[in-house]
Amino acid sequence: MVGMAVLLIVAVLAVGNLFFLLHTLPERMAHKSEKLQSEIVAVLCLLSLFTNVHLFWVVGLLLALVDLPDFRTPLGKIAGSLEKIAGPKPTKKAPHETTAGAAPDEGASNQSDKPMGLSGGERKEMIDA
Repeated sequence: MVGMAVLLIVAVLAVGNLFFLLHTLPERMAHKSEKLQSEIVAVLCLLSLFTNVHLFWVVGLLLALVDLPDFRTPLGKIAGSLEKIAGPKPTKKAPHETTAGAAPDEGASNQSDKPMGLSGGERKEMIDA
C-alpha cells in the first residue's frame, strides 16, 4: 500500500512536470532564437496554461516558429543617414521689425541671405566619417 502511494505521487509529479514542460515549449523556442515576438509567445503560453484553451498554445507555437522581418533597424539607419546629409537643423529667427516709415538698412549683411546647410567640403567630410 505504501509503495503504491509513493508510486502514485511520483507519477503525478512526473506527469505534471511533463505538462509544464510541454506548455513552455514555444516560449523556450522563441527565447532561444531571440525573436522579437518572444514576449507575446510567453503570454500566449501562460494563457493556454491557465485557461485550458489550446488555441493560445498553437498560436504561440506558430509565432515561435515564424521569423517576423525586422523593419525597424533598416528604417532607423536610413533616417540617421538622411539627418547627416541634411546637416544641422535651421533655427527660427524672429522677423525683422521696422519702425513705421523707416526702411530696413540694405547695407547691413543679413544672415538669412546665406544658404542653410553644409558646403560641399563639409558634406564630403561627414559622408566619409
